[in-house]
Amino acid sequence: MQRTTGHDFGRLGTPDTIYPRIISTLSALNMASAGLLQTSLIWVAYAVAVALVLLVAIITTFTWQQPRERSATVSIVAILSLTSLLATVLLLPVDIALVSSTTSATLGAKKDWATPERVDGILLTLKIVYYTLYSFDALLCLIVIPFAYFWYEEYDEVDEEEGVSTFGSRFWGALKYTFIFIALVIILFIVGFFVPAASAGHGKHMDLDYFKRLLAANKGEKALTFGVGLLITLGTLLYILYTGAGLALLPVSLIKSAPSISAPQLSATTASALERNREAQRILEMRNAGRTEGMSQKDRRELDALLREERTLVRRERLAAEARGEGQSSIFRAWTKIQAVFRPLKLLGGILLLLVALVVWVSMLISGIDKAANSVCKQHCGYILGHINVFQPVNWIFVQSAKAFPVDYILMALLVLFFFSSSITGIATVGIRFLWVRIFQIKKGRTAPQALLIATVMLALITLAINYAVAMLVAPQYAIYGTQTFCSNTPRSPGEQPDCRNHLDMVLPCSEASRDPLSKDICTPTVMSTFLNRVTLNWPVFGAIDFWSQFAFLGVFLVVFVTSLFRTPRLNLSEIDEEAEADEEEGLLASTGRRFGATWQDITGQAKKSPAAAPDQGAYGTNGSESASRS
Repeated sequence: MQRTTGHDFGRLGTPDTIYPRIISTLSALNMASAGLLQTSLIWVAYAVAVALVLLVAIITTFTWQQPRERSATVSIVAILSLTSLLATVLLLPVDIALVSSTTSATLGAKKDWATPERVDGILLTLKIVYYTLYSFDALLCLIVIPFAYFWYEEYDEVDEEEGVSTFGSRFWGALKYTFIFIALVIILFIVGFFVPAASAGHGKHMDLDYFKRLLAANKGEKALTFGVGLLITLGTLLYILYTGAGLALLPVSLIKSAPSISAPQLSATTASALERNREAQRILEMRNAGRTEGMSQKDRRELDALLREERTLVRRERLAAEARGEGQSSIFRAWTKIQAVFRPLKLLGGILLLLVALVVWVSMLISGIDKAANSVCKQHCGYILGHINVFQPVNWIFVQSAKAFPVDYILMALLVLFFFSSSITGIATVGIRFLWVRIFQIKKGRTAPQALLIATVMLALITLAINYAVAMLVAPQYAIYGTQTFCSNTPRSPGEQPDCRNHLDMVLPCSEASRDPLSKDICTPTVMSTFLNRVTLNWPVFGAIDFWSQFAFLGVFLVVFVTSLFRTPRLNLSEIDEEAEADEEEGLLASTGRRFGATWQDITGQAKKSPAAAPDQGAYGTNGSESASRS
């Protein structure tokens, strides 16, 4: 057995040199594990959010889809698409959180564990997740959803029963039309591959390292940026109309959504009124049964009035049945109960969201004016702003909330979800239209499968526009660099990090227009902002259209917001169909005195027990119709 001699210890060094090495190694391992723990927690939180998103997508699909025309294929595709879209939207806060975690905002230096290799690994992971989600979104929207749409259209119940339509014929029929979309994708990629992008140019901004890195390096990257830029621009056109209207209507609809009577109470009183109405009709018919000259003019007018009232009561009875979830799935009925439980909080939530929407609107207007006036390159790079020149409320809120980890990340996730929910509200309100012609209506429990698939594609395009709006206008500085700062103090020796522990005044926020060489090694832009700025710099026409479209978005919000203050939002803005007419006639948005009682009855599912109403008291809304008919 070999023995260790003093000469062997001498090779390792003296105890005075060995112990510091061990301590330094253990410290490095602890810092590395701390960084790994922080980044892992962010990804775990994202995974939990995606799991919750899957549940939300299932509830949303079954709540909005029409039960009588439900298709398993359409439901699965819609659930997968909504989950993927929401996961894509929620990736932006994760992106900001990860790049911010690599830097100490107080000292303006990279954390000890954030070595260049670790930072590159984080960025590579983000890019892989981004490309995976966006590729999956593109696959769903350009191939899977069109195929599901035509697959549903090819179904014919009569041909299926007679054996004329087979699985093979239906499959090839749907695939034939899907090839058109595949050809469009190929053409789009080829155009982006050969159309020349913007060159380096001679502007002063092109001397900055940030802008040099944004220029596309190869043909494949050019084609990708062209395709995404075109899709962002198409999504921005939808974003102007649907998200602009939804951002104003969502808070107002929550404030005005509490009914003055519960669905069980409405059903009970309507059934009682309908019974009295039909009894009155039988009395009139029996009274005039034996008359040879027929019914008198007075009795005829009274019978006509009773028939009109009966039609109104029948519509009202159907409305009450739908509100209670009769004939709907158990998920829909459960969702109705949950809505009733949280109904008293809708008023406060609506007021809070209204304040948030107004603050966001003001912030976007400030950012837009600031970019238009102070952009370092104007329309040549999509109005990229070097640094904020005017106080911007939303950006300031995020920077201040970053001091209490992880409040800023939670707020960013809620903000992008607010925009996404507003887009859904806008689509449900305006409907799917071609110019002024409504093609499909989006309504809870009445949405056709085709409408659900088309709405999903529209949401995918709007998601791209939301990412652009949040990163470029809502919180431009925070969305690009998060809470990152850099120390402008000259380091003591080359290769070392600058030290601002005794010079906190030299800690500056990261900026695209920074010419300090120290910022290049410390500031790491988010993957999303880098990709969006690469699109606008390589294809300035897309950047200009997307930027100026934000002012149109602000205009649509303002018009809809002012209009909605004076009238109740309706789901149908063109022709009032029978259901919308019944909704409007019932006038469920009335006094607040009965709302808490109505909420409790909706939760329990039982009407309030009360003595039988006198004939002159009538049911809800009956007196008005009876007196009107008799007059």
